[in-house]
Amino acid sequence: MDDFSIIDSIPSFAGVSTDSRTVKSGDCFFAIAGEKFDGHDYLEDVFEKGAVCAVVSRDLKDEPRATSHERRIVRVDDTIKALGDLAREYRKRAGYKVVAITGSVGKTTTRQITHHVLSKHFKTHQSPKSFNNNIGLPFTLLNAPEGTEIVIAELGTNHPGEISYLTNIANPDIAAVINVHPAHLEGFGSLEAIAKEKMSISESLLSDGCMIINSDFEQLVDLCRDRNIKYISFSKNSNADVVAKNICFNSSSSSFTINDTLVELPLPGPGNVDNALAAWAICRQFGISLQDFANEVKSFSGNVMRSEVIQVGTLTILNDCYNANPASMKNALDILSNIDSTKKRRLVFICGDMAELGEQTESLHVRLGEQIADANIDLMLAVGKLSKIAADEAKKMSKKDLQIKYFEDTLSACNKLHEIIKDYDIILVKGSRTARLEAAVNKLKTIYENKHEAINF
Repeated sequence: MDDFSIIDSIPSFAGVSTDSRTVKSGDCFFAIAGEKFDGHDYLEDVFEKGAVCAVVSRDLKDEPRATSHERRIVRVDDTIKALGDLAREYRKRAGYKVVAITGSVGKTTTRQITHHVLSKHFKTHQSPKSFNNNIGLPFTLLNAPEGTEIVIAELGTNHPGEISYLTNIANPDIAAVINVHPAHLEGFGSLEAIAKEKMSISESLLSDGCMIINSDFEQLVDLCRDRNIKYISFSKNSNADVVAKNICFNSSSSSFTINDTLVELPLPGPGNVDNALAAWAICRQFGISLQDFANEVKSFSGNVMRSEVIQVGTLTILNDCYNANPASMKNALDILSNIDSTKKRRLVFICGDMAELGEQTESLHVRLGEQIADANIDLMLAVGKLSKIAADEAKKMSKKDLQIKYFEDTLSACNKLHEIIKDYDIILVKGSRTARLEAAVNKLKTIYENKHEAINF
């Protein structure tokens, strides 16, 4: 069967699922073979739960037993491609607008700020999580509730051609590239290649659509000019359509002005200013006033494990361990440096490895070490072989007596936190997903919540 016609080959469905555990009555189930599980093995379960259709890509030894409700099996060559084809066709027929956001860092925060503001004025749907790949994006488009006016989606990539494929599914009305930094270099090799990949989001932009870029990145401006792409720009530093001025930071928030209007953002750090500027550049395309944007951003709540400031007993924890690359590491260190330490509190950095940096892995960890030294850190807990490279460079470059403790893995570090961390420490926890440093955050919570309870007893 031609996957492109799949939307006309299945009965009406209420939602789409790729996980047999969460299938609901009326769903269309796509059987996808993963590393650990194969959806084809659970067709009986999904029909028992009320699925009306299953899309499969291989012959079945045993056909699922008939059920009391309508159900159908549709065979295709590739279930992931069929999922994308269905999403593309559904998006065309659904009638909602699509905002597509990409960038090396900050996609999720930008998407959530944008959704927070637009949802006050429109029926708006966003990715439930960081669903930004060839399964997550279709899932987002297909599961938009009836009557949705705007869908806000992330587009991610770790190899060339992925953004082009995704934007061809999304056909965005508005596309935004919020930054370009060294990330996933293992798959791209150079910053120039990353910039080209990100800008491919413009390829399937609707003819009357709007392209938005961060003009602080010359690569993006040059690519737009070379390809004769009209764009709207935002910036912290230069002439642009949207410019932030009078930027100020404190431990848990930022503030800046746009056209003399004060914007108070309850997120710290320069990276989050970029995210908010991108969100405003998007929101104004839907007729939102700058004052309304400023009013509504005040009530935005931060993201778990992304620049999340947690107070546990006497500790202040900056939980930013969702992921890490050179740009997000620098942003987190900037936030740590701006936290008020007038009480002479120790600045502690629990640092995990940065993954997927290819041939530049060692040099970028050396650069990280220089930034750690500049951030005036008192104590660094280096978790992993690569973070040790950063720690050694930081020790060499630091102008103060930087203390270093090295651990091979997160578990080893967690087992020593009760001996190392002191009352009133300010602690940044950050590393790539491979480090799983949220375990350190949870350990600190356990230690200091219990300690606080014991003191109050």
